[in-house]
Amino acid sequence: MASVPSLNQSEKKKKKNEKNHKLSDLKTLGLQLLSSRAHINNLPLLLTFLSPSKPPQYVLEALLSLQSFFITVLPSLPSSSKPAADVQDDAELIYRTWLRSKFDELVKSLIDVAVSSECDDTLKEIVLDAIMEFVKVGNRGKFHSALYHRFLQSIAHSSTPVNTLIALLVKKYFNHLDVRYFTYISIEKLTRTFEAEYMFGDRSVRIDGDDGDHSRKGVEFIHIVHSIISSIPPLENSNQSDYTMWVESGDNKVLSDNQEAKQLKMRKNDEEVLTASKIVRKMKPKFTKAWISFLRLPLPIDVYKEVLVILDQEVIPYLSNPIILCDFLTKSYDMGGVVSVMALSSLFLLMTKYGLEYPNFYEKLYALLVPSIFMAKHRAKFFQLLDSCLKSPLLPAYLAAAFAKKLSRLSLVVPPSGALIIIALIHNLLRRHPSINCLVHRENVSESKNDDSTSKEVAKGTDASEVEADTPNMKPGIDRFNYEETDPIKSSALRSSLWEIDCLRHHYCPPVSRLVLSLENDLTVRSKTTEIDVKDFVAGSYATILGQELKKKMKRVPLAFYQAIPTSLFSASDFPGWSFNHEHSEKNIDGSDHLPAKRQRVESS
Repeated sequence: MASVPSLNQSEKKKKKNEKNHKLSDLKTLGLQLLSSRAHINNLPLLLTFLSPSKPPQYVLEALLSLQSFFITVLPSLPSSSKPAADVQDDAELIYRTWLRSKFDELVKSLIDVAVSSECDDTLKEIVLDAIMEFVKVGNRGKFHSALYHRFLQSIAHSSTPVNTLIALLVKKYFNHLDVRYFTYISIEKLTRTFEAEYMFGDRSVRIDGDDGDHSRKGVEFIHIVHSIISSIPPLENSNQSDYTMWVESGDNKVLSDNQEAKQLKMRKNDEEVLTASKIVRKMKPKFTKAWISFLRLPLPIDVYKEVLVILDQEVIPYLSNPIILCDFLTKSYDMGGVVSVMALSSLFLLMTKYGLEYPNFYEKLYALLVPSIFMAKHRAKFFQLLDSCLKSPLLPAYLAAAFAKKLSRLSLVVPPSGALIIIALIHNLLRRHPSINCLVHRENVSESKNDDSTSKEVAKGTDASEVEADTPNMKPGIDRFNYEETDPIKSSALRSSLWEIDCLRHHYCPPVSRLVLSLENDLTVRSKTTEIDVKDFVAGSYATILGQELKKKMKRVPLAFYQAIPTSLFSASDFPGWSFNHEHSEKNIDGSDHLPAKRQRVESS
């Protein structure tokens, strides 16, 4: 048996021989290492070439030799690089313990190369494959979770970009069931450790756009963890036989519970064996713990928004108990602005499908109706949800009227695409809630001593027409609707009318005026019409409206032709009741009686 070289001797030879070796010499050293134990001293020398600073050819050649060597000896190596005190005289155990320490050095070098910014993508992919191969065979037939966690920890705490490495993991390994399972376990451990080290004080710093007391390194950690956890494909409810395992436990097929129990009895340490069926049963709790621990972190504003976007489709359906997100979502919904808009989808899902009770939901939704919402990035989804939220037949009349009236007022200040959405929403509200039809046409607006008495009476169940019949008339032209009021019941919407929609008859954008005319026709012939699909209008913009108009074939093209030369910019019919008695002087500024040349040509004709 070859003697084990001391560490001091190896270190002395490293610097001396490192610069003198050529690529062909590395191949020779690798062949010698694989051929005989007598050349075991080549192992430390080859390890010196696994460095980000070395040429890629040298790193690749050393990696191939070391990987081939350790793949064969890993099953016989001890789990720790420190030998027990009572076996110090066992030379073979000391040798294998030394090999174990060299394997740990190899893993560390591979991780350093993988997360380094100096290496190209091709070399990173090869190094990643080597690491995952050791994950497969390094734990005696079981998934080497400790090595994999160490690898993910290095990625999460890397100070260099690791997007390429994460993309390779997603592409090549996240389709395996056990890789997803242990990724969730590692993410939970990483986030809990981070929370214990960095979480101090108020957690409101998560959305204020500033790092606060958290270091830049902590913010980068959150970004990386979010990239990993959001890239793991969810466990769909498909046939379990479709799942693949990176580390096969002897079950090439998913067995039934009885078959699996019989097979586990024949194995030793069966509690440590993870089959596909076991992982499927345990995946949802691990998924839940990983996401909940991640959402507890002080998320930066950009990550916070990205999480809210995917929460309703990619997270909530796969949680063990989605109601545990109620605090996170209600806080998000209470923040206002774009964060509330993005949280609405997930909160609505919890309310309609999982029985969440949120008493102030419609008040908060009413407060979100501001002009800026019609230009927000996620407005399409918001208005579809708004239409769904206002669909319930149990919605009080004062609440339906408040939403209809506020949307009507907003139609005067929003772009044409927003006006189209508003007309569609009001059309659906009028069809669903006949109790607010009094808003359609009202020549004289009524008032009472208490402005919000009507709303309160309707809230108690009194019909809107009965309340209005008991109130005295007042001068026309005064709208009792309070646009600035945040509480719908105090807005006096039932004391107003939808006069703003009537103004849209003369809108400068033809699609808006046409839709208003169709709204009037639909309300008179209800039996032959249906609700408008808001989805057809939510993605509108100036560009889409212009594109639709350009595609239309014009039967009559308007021309800039006048039978008589116009003498004024506006006609007298545009200003009924106004008179203009100003006499135009025919003199120029210099006092002369000569008319301008253009005026002379007009009069001479």
